[in-house]
Amino acid sequence: MPAMTDHHDVVVVGGGQAGLAISYFLARQGRDFTVFEAANEPAAAWRQRWDSLRLFTPARYSSLPGLAFPGLPDSYPGRDDVIAYLTDYAKRFDLPVELNTRVRSLRRENGLYLVRLDDRTCTANQVVVATGPFQKPLVPALAEQLDSEVVQLHSTGYRSPHDIPDGTVLVVGGGNTGFQIVAELSASHQVHLSIGSRQKPLPQRILGRDLFWYLETTGLMRKTSASRIGRRLAGKDTLIGSRPREVRRRGVQLHPRAVDAAGSTVRFSDDKAVDVRSVIWATGFQADHSWIEAPVFDNAGRLVHERGVTASPGLYFLGLSWQHTRGSALLGWVKDDAKHIAQAISTVPERPLV
Repeated sequence: MPAMTDHHDVVVVGGGQAGLAISYFLARQGRDFTVFEAANEPAAAWRQRWDSLRLFTPARYSSLPGLAFPGLPDSYPGRDDVIAYLTDYAKRFDLPVELNTRVRSLRRENGLYLVRLDDRTCTANQVVVATGPFQKPLVPALAEQLDSEVVQLHSTGYRSPHDIPDGTVLVVGGGNTGFQIVAELSASHQVHLSIGSRQKPLPQRILGRDLFWYLETTGLMRKTSASRIGRRLAGKDTLIGSRPREVRRRGVQLHPRAVDAAGSTVRFSDDKAVDVRSVIWATGFQADHSWIEAPVFDNAGRLVHERGVTASPGLYFLGLSWQHTRGSALLGWVKDDAKHIAQAISTVPERPLV
């Protein structure tokens, strides 16, 4: 077992937008803390997205605490803009992010958290798990039924149309990711889109104002998961700036849920089928908390928390979808939950290891 070499008052697991947001507040408190990031570069989750990705939130609503997102307030930042912003953010505030440092396990023992890394085990009084909701790419089992000649990518592996061979391409997943990818591919490929669950489409702009201006002004972005409307919306996504009829005009053929596959053929719930050369699985992600040994999960393995605060003393989660509001996992709103958790941390006196 790696030697125990250091102790911090707070350990933050994950150096993405959630980890950076909580770090900003911890630094202002003067806490002794560090951030463990498994990747070898900052903004790792964003680097795994396709080249042409654009946020559906304008720059004015895409800032972490203490630093406005650069550019015109009503512009829509691209992937590389976000990577540059997050990289600069960590440098600007001199946040203690340790790259290439993967946390292998986390457990509590004798009043301290043991954080096991590849080369050592650290101790901490408090831990913030800020790994976010996009940890493990989710691919349905029917992917295994396709021939090896069919090129298959999860959306995290897609970068541009140049990655996709000539021929028919099927994108599976009718969320914002799926719609953005098919819109780009439609200029160079014959594209089909499989939509398992239809999402309510909302326009990007209404009467000259961005959708999120209305959501903020009306208070809808602040509605909690415990509110009546929050209970109805939690777990549901909306299409922002994308509509089925718009991709149809680009020549994209729409299908219902993909239910079966054999060889190079994918069959849908309406019994229709299409022969494909490649498939992009825009089917989302699932959380992976298997490395955490703490009594904070129910019998179904779901995390039990109240706005990120768990029943295990000093253990917090940050950046989850609908952790508290619709914006909990979004770049421009994660700071609200980060501030809440930082306040909870501040009520616990620092205890040096003696």
